[in-house]
Amino acid sequence: MKTNAARLVEHGAPLELDEVILADPEEGEVLVDLLFGGINPVDRYNILGRINKDRALPRTLGVEGVGLVDGRLVLVSGHGLGVSRDGVWANRAIVPKAACLEVPAHVDPRQAASIGVAGVTAWRTVTELGAVRPDDKVLVLGASGGVGSIIVSLAKNLGAEVWGQTRSKDHEEWIIDLGAERVIASDAEDLKGSLHGFEPTVVFDPLGGDYTGAAISALGAHGRLVLFGTSVSPTGEIPLQELYRKGLRLAGYGGLGEPEAALDQAKIQALDALAEGRMMIPIDSEFPLEKVNDAFERLGDSARRGKVVLDLAA
Repeated sequence: MKTNAARLVEHGAPLELDEVILADPEEGEVLVDLLFGGINPVDRYNILGRINKDRALPRTLGVEGVGLVDGRLVLVSGHGLGVSRDGVWANRAIVPKAACLEVPAHVDPRQAASIGVAGVTAWRTVTELGAVRPDDKVLVLGASGGVGSIIVSLAKNLGAEVWGQTRSKDHEEWIIDLGAERVIASDAEDLKGSLHGFEPTVVFDPLGGDYTGAAISALGAHGRLVLFGTSVSPTGEIPLQELYRKGLRLAGYGGLGEPEAALDQAKIQALDALAEGRMMIPIDSEFPLEKVNDAFERLGDSARRGKVVLDLAA
């Protein structure tokens, strides 16, 4: 059986579309006819060799997607896909049965394709690490991003007052439509002053760099900061006195190191929230498989709003 797949041939080089012969499924595996795949920073780390550098090349990338198994729409993610075994950026793939979860009726498959990474990250950071309640004042940094935009909708549906931060005023109305009360266009230096007295009890930070220290300064007493990315910089200065004098709690989230059982449970919960309208996954753009390298360019575009997905069936 043959399939077209996006293959990593050399670290740091563009992916190549190639025809791959698939072996028959072994015990505990199934064949999935893939429809859509999510694009994530972890896939870029794979390309650059920041993770899995010693794995054999060439190999198929893609850690999450949706497809059909015996006519049923399933989410396919985790259990080594795109990490310790070939991923799902292909027309078809052989995957572990354990990596498949049925998608509820009426869920847009493009949105479901982003549940495994961005959806789970948003769900767990908001409901577990951030423990958002109706009386919270939430500040979402990077609110136009793939995870930040989901967090805005989820925190709003939990009853919290939500403010979003972005570096471009062009995103303001769009973020408000997701559920934010207000949006500030600010860099790290001006973050606290731009809040005009709004004192968040919870801050979600995918940016790192100077934004993390600025978020600590902006938080009210006994607030919570959840860090789940460092897209601006992996280093930055932390105002330690403010951290301990305010009694703040700092939590970090990195999905790659989480137990599969916890991730699978979060996927089920996030899929249910998506089906019930308690969470949205905004889709910025959709690219055919042969344009996978263009999709990565869009992932790094500051004009992007929400998730980038691949059409794997085109």
